[in-house]
Amino acid sequence: QSEPIRVLVTGAAGQIAYSLLYSIGNGSVFGKDQPIILVLLDITPMMGVLDGVLMELQDCALPLLKDVIATDKEDVAFKDLDVAILVGSMPRRDGMERKDLLKANVKIFKSQGAALEKYAKKSVKVIVVGNPANTNCLTACKSAPSIPKENFSCLTRLDHNRAKAQIALKLGVTSDDVKNVIIWGNHSSTQYPDVSHAKVKLQGKEVGVYDALKDDSWLKGEFITTVQQRGAAVIKARKLSSAMSAAKAICDHVRDIWFGTPEGEFVSMGIISDGNPYGIPDDLLYSFPVTIKNKTWKVVEGLTINDFSREKMDLTAKELAEEKETAFEFLSSA
Repeated sequence: QSEPIRVLVTGAAGQIAYSLLYSIGNGSVFGKDQPIILVLLDITPMMGVLDGVLMELQDCALPLLKDVIATDKEDVAFKDLDVAILVGSMPRRDGMERKDLLKANVKIFKSQGAALEKYAKKSVKVIVVGNPANTNCLTACKSAPSIPKENFSCLTRLDHNRAKAQIALKLGVTSDDVKNVIIWGNHSSTQYPDVSHAKVKLQGKEVGVYDALKDDSWLKGEFITTVQQRGAAVIKARKLSSAMSAAKAICDHVRDIWFGTPEGEFVSMGIISDGNPYGIPDDLLYSFPVTIKNKTWKVVEGLTINDFSREKMDLTAKELAEEKETAFEFLSSA
C-alpha cells in the first residue's frame, strides 16, 4: 500500500459532506489501494454534530481510513494537505442580497486561503464547492499566492451532470451514452449549458446531440433553463438543497483530477481563465471544458463558438467580473 494522503473536507457536519465522506473513505475517489487520513473541519457550534459523523465513520470500519481527525481549528485542519475539498460556506438566507452573501464568504475563504498558504503542501489540490463557488475559489486562490493558481478549481460538475442527464432522459439513453457537454461560466443561473459539441451514442454510433434530438428550440430554451434552475427546483421539492447529487459530482471532479479524463472526453470545471482561447477576460474563475492528465488540466481548444453561444458565454463572464469586483472591495477591507 502507498503512503496515506491527507484529505480535508470543510463544512464536514453538513449534509453534502454526509453524502460525500463515505465515498472518499471507501476508495471510490482516490482508488482502492490509497490509504487516507481524513480531516474534518467545521465551526465550533457544529462540533457536537461532527462528533456524531466521526463516530459513524469509525463504525463504517473502512480499511482505507488510517485516521479521522475532527477539528474546528484551521492550523490543525490545513496542515500538510494533499487535497482540500472546501464545502463549507455561509449559505444564502431569505432576504439576503448576493452582495451580503459575498461579503460573508470573502471572510471565510480569505482565511482558508491564508491557512492553505501557511500550512498545506504547495502541491495541494483545492476544490471549492461552497457558493458562490467561483468567486469563493478566486478569493482562496488570491489568499494563497505561493500555491499555483492551476491547483484551484471549483465545482461545476453538478451542472455538467445535470445537463448530461437531461439529454439522456430526452433521448431515452443512459447518461453514460452522452459525452462532452460543457458548462461555461459561473455556477449560478447565468451559467451556459452548451451541447453544441456534445455527442450521444445511439444504436452503437456516436452522433451530435443537435442531430440526434432535432429539437433546436428545446435545446436553446427549456433545456438551458432546466439546468440553470435545477438547484432551485430541488430545494423547492425537497425543502433542502441538493446533497446526494452534489456529493456525487464532487467525487467525479476529484477522481478526474486524480486519475485523468477518459480519452476523447472532456469535463467542465471552474478554473483560472488566464490565457484561455475563448476570449474570456483573464483573472476570473470561469468554468471551461477541460481534459486532465497527470493531475494537470488543459482547456479544450479549437471548439467553434456560434453567436448564440458567444452571447451566453459573455453574459456569465460579465456576472463573474461584477462578483469579483464586489468581493475584492470586501477583500481589501477584510
